[in-house]
Formats: sequence, C-alpha cells, structure tokens
Amino acid sequence: MLRRRNVEVFSLSFLDCICCGFGAIILLLVLTDYQRPAKLEESRTHLQAQVRDLRQQLQVIRGESDDLERQLEGRVEKLEQERHKLEQLSGDFSSAQGKYSASTQEAAVTNTIESELVAAKQKLSAEMTRLLKDRASRPATEAIAGIPIDSEYIIFVVDTSSSMTANHWDVNLAIMDEILRMYPHVLGLQIMNDQGTYMFNGTKGHWLDDTPEQRAEIRSRAKHWHAFSQSNPVPGMEEAIRTYWAADKRVSLYVLGDEFTGDSIQAALDSIGSLNKLDANGRRPVRIHAIGFPEGPGMSPFTNIRFSALMRLVTEQNNGTFVGLKQ
Repeated sequence: MLRRRNVEVFSLSFLDCICCGFGAIILLLVLTDYQRPAKLEESRTHLQAQVRDLRQQLQVIRGESDDLERQLEGRVEKLEQERHKLEQLSGDFSSAQGKYSASTQEAAVTNTIESELVAAKQKLSAEMTRLLKDRASRPATEAIAGIPIDSEYIIFVVDTSSSMTANHWDVNLAIMDEILRMYPHVLGLQIMNDQGTYMFNGTKGHWLDDTPEQRAEIRSRAKHWHAFSQSNPVPGMEEAIRTYWAADKRVSLYVLGDEFTGDSIQAALDSIGSLNKLDANGRRPVRIHAIGFPEGPGMSPFTNIRFSALMRLVTEQNNGTFVGLKQ
C-alpha cells in the first residue's frame, strides 16, 4: 500500500509568486500616478491666480459703477435744473405776453393823451405870478406854474433812476428848491423816492420839522441821492398816502419823474384812488401834483409818454396839477 505524500499549500514558491504579484501591482501604481501631485499643485496655483484676477476685475467694475452712479446723479440734478429753468422761462413768456397785450391796449389811450399834453397850457395864479416875477428867466420856475400852495404838509416822491440822475438832476433839484420856496413855512416835510425809500432813514410815520437847517439838509442830501429805483412812482405814492393820510390835515404830494414802467395805468389809478378816498365834500385828503421831465438819452419814449399819461390822470383825479417840461 502506497503512502500518500503530504503537500504543503503555502510553500516557498507560492509565497514568491504572491510577493512578485504585489510588487508588480505597486510598480504599476507608481508608474501610473507619479505626476498627479505636481499637477494638483500646478492647478491650485493657476486657480489662485484666476481668483486674484477676478477680484481685481471686480474692484475695477465697482469703481466704474460708482463713477457711473455719480454721473447719473449729476445728470439727474442737471435735468431738474433745466426743467426748473424751463418752467421759469415759460412763466416769463406768459407774463411777457400779458404785458404786451396790456401795452397794446394802452397804446391808443396814451397816444390820445400825448396829443393833449402837447396842447396843454398851465395858468399862473396871482400868488404864483407874485412869487415868480423876479425869476421869470429861469426855466425851472416855469415848471411849477399853476400849482396851488394851500397845504400845511408837503411830501416829495422823486424818481432816483439813472435816467433822472444822469439827464435831469440839476433841474430836478432846482424845482424841488423852488417848491420849498413856494411854502415859506409848513407844519411838516417828508421826502422819499419812487419806491417809497425815505431820504432820512428811521423817519417813516413822522414829519420832518420845517426849519432852515432841515431844508438845507434836504438840499445837501438830494445832490448825492441815488436810492434804488424802478422808474415807477406808484409804490412811492402809495407809501406816502397810506402813511400820511389824515382827514384833519391838508397834505400836498409832489411827484417828480420821467418814466412809468408799471404794468397798467388803470391798475395804478385804482390803487391810488382806493387809498386817497373822496371825503364828504367830494375832495381827496391828499392833493397830488406832478412834474414830468422830458425824454432823455437812452430812455424809451414809450415809458416817458406813459408817465405823462399816468400823472395827468392822477393829478386830475386828486385835485392837483401836472406840468410836463419840454425838451
């Protein structure tokens, strides 16, 4: 009987084969993936560079966005300003259209009155003849012919615009001085320009004492008086009547000027008439006289004619006299 030979499963040859197989596998793995870490590092570096570039681009975009926003805000603000200017111009255009329509309507009236002014003649009273007999050769005294001198209080409303101060101021001062000479003594004096600005600040509502010193001060200040003026006597007349009107006083208002730049003659007449109302005897408390100076260089003939037209009507309605000086 044959004895079976014992065989060792894990012999040395088998273990050699196993080790060789594992070694081959490891070698394959090493040969296949040896460059992967280097590629991963390179990829990481590249991605970081891209991130930095993107961040820089983002900052640039944000800066450009801020600039665009500021430009947009500036243009929106400019658009609002232009829109506001357009609204103002539209309003000015409408106002100009209204003034043009009113001026066209008044043109016919002023043309008629102008022809009457040329033909108008002033009559000297006996008292004025006596006062002027030794001054007949002075043209300034002719301007006050026919003006009654029955008042106790005198107010001057003087146009202080450049057309007056440049062209007529010496004659204007002579007429003011002559008017003061007409009244040897009154109970009160006051003087303001066509805008209602007082020559003597702080005297509104008060009368100046009629003294030789006060009259001399008026003459002195009048020589260099250049208060702001719009060549419109209506505000000054309104201020004088509103402030110094009194039923128990006889007040004379003297208006000296050469232009009327107001919107409407009729509106001016209505305003003055509402302030200087008729009393029980049909007379107005404030007597209004006016001296109109001729057209000067650089003046608009139309505004000069409108002043004459306005003051002719004002003096007629307020118991006064209008004197228009010739060229």
